[in-house]
Amino acid sequence: MTAAPLPDHEYERLLELARYQILDTAPEASFDRLTRLAARALRVPVAVINFVDQDRQWGKSCVGLQDTTASRKHSLCAWTILGEEVLVIPDASRDPRFRDNPMVWEGDLPIRLYAGAPLVTPRGYCIGTLCITDTRPRDLAREERATLQDFAALVMDELELRRHHRELSAQVDWQRRELNDLQQQVAHARVLEAVNELLELPLSPQEATLAAAALVGEAVDADWTGLVSLRGEDLAIQVAHHRPDLSPALLAFAERLPHLSGGLTRLLRESTAVTHLDDYAAHPAALPEAVAAGLRAAAWVPLGQFGETTFMLVVVRAERGPRAAWRRTDRALFDAAGRSVRAALTRRTLLDDQGRAARQDPLTGAGNRLALEEALASRQGAGGTFGLALIDLDGFKGVNDREGHAQGDQVLRVFAAALRGELPPPAEVYRYGGDEFVVLFADLSEDELLEHVDIAVLAARQLTTQPLGASVGLVGGAEAQGGAALLSLADERMYRAKRRRQRARQGQPSAR
Repeated sequence: MTAAPLPDHEYERLLELARYQILDTAPEASFDRLTRLAARALRVPVAVINFVDQDRQWGKSCVGLQDTTASRKHSLCAWTILGEEVLVIPDASRDPRFRDNPMVWEGDLPIRLYAGAPLVTPRGYCIGTLCITDTRPRDLAREERATLQDFAALVMDELELRRHHRELSAQVDWQRRELNDLQQQVAHARVLEAVNELLELPLSPQEATLAAAALVGEAVDADWTGLVSLRGEDLAIQVAHHRPDLSPALLAFAERLPHLSGGLTRLLRESTAVTHLDDYAAHPAALPEAVAAGLRAAAWVPLGQFGETTFMLVVVRAERGPRAAWRRTDRALFDAAGRSVRAALTRRTLLDDQGRAARQDPLTGAGNRLALEEALASRQGAGGTFGLALIDLDGFKGVNDREGHAQGDQVLRVFAAALRGELPPPAEVYRYGGDEFVVLFADLSEDELLEHVDIAVLAARQLTTQPLGASVGLVGGAEAQGGAALLSLADERMYRAKRRRQRARQGQPSAR
């Protein structure tokens, strides 16, 4: 038995065969119809459409046989594809190339007549055959050879039709995906525009990022979207959006997450890039509790930092199947929304820092006169009850004169810090000028306020050998209209208190 040599350009021929994606496919009626017609027209018991692969022949359609898959070295069709004409072997048992071939002798229908017409592609490559066999030796007339060749051409037409249909379907699917992507891009652009508009509203950073998280979660058709805030080791979650039919197990897991150790949310807290997972369970840091609750795909979008709080958007899909995977447009929206929120928080932080600097006394860290004027206008405009205390540090000039201005500055810093630390919220401390301070307070009695002032004076005394005290003028917010009038009234009362202290020192010392 002699194996057929390889055709010229064998590698290109195999690539051409692969273009048709026909190998190992299921039976198809169009091909079976052609083999039946060929067997009937040529009066033979067997007709087969065979394709010659690298190491085998494989039958797409068989009449008279169950299967024609065989090693290529035993394939008679491997000889047929060496040319473009019909190959006829009247008696294979007598042909020296095939007389020892097991395919010629074995089976219920041993091969005597073999005739094969090559399947020639439009680019001139022979990828297989339409062949017929008979159990008795005979030749084929010229008309029969032409008929076999015509049937082979019909098989090739069917292959081409099948390929064109597949490629057209792929093109239509691609165009459909592109259209869907374009529609998603337009929709996501509108969402991004809404996010940017939202970030310009007078909302707190937490309110703005929570609302932005909800918009993004709805846009990507997420099952659950949450805003994670991290401050030190503390992790908190606010649910921004979730599907009404979301499983209770996943909602319960989200509530437990702040109390669980490990996991990707904590691991990614310092990340500045978006992280997407289409298969959450496959990640080595995946939490078993999350997998058990039904989490399938997840994305972590860093939103930046405001003050000491780091914000992160976490988006989850729970369903199995293709829908769980993040689309290209989803990932683009995550990136763009994350950048927008981070830029807004950075801008807000910068503005707040500038605002604080413009309203903060650089020496003591207390509010300055501008901050005091704004706070007085706000409190009087709100109409609530509040108190104002004007405090003057008695004896402070002696500290500057005898111990130097650097020591005097330190005394002022310690006094302001101690006073701010002692006063309960919402009380605020302002440096009015020099050694004078103002306290705005609520829900404090006069004795309570004076006690807090005394404690701050005691703290400042630890830094100097000079005698220090404090004179305090107290007024109620309703005693005068306008901040200037209130301060003037407090100033009068403070100087009266100072004179009382001076008289007391000339007689019996006073604590104030």
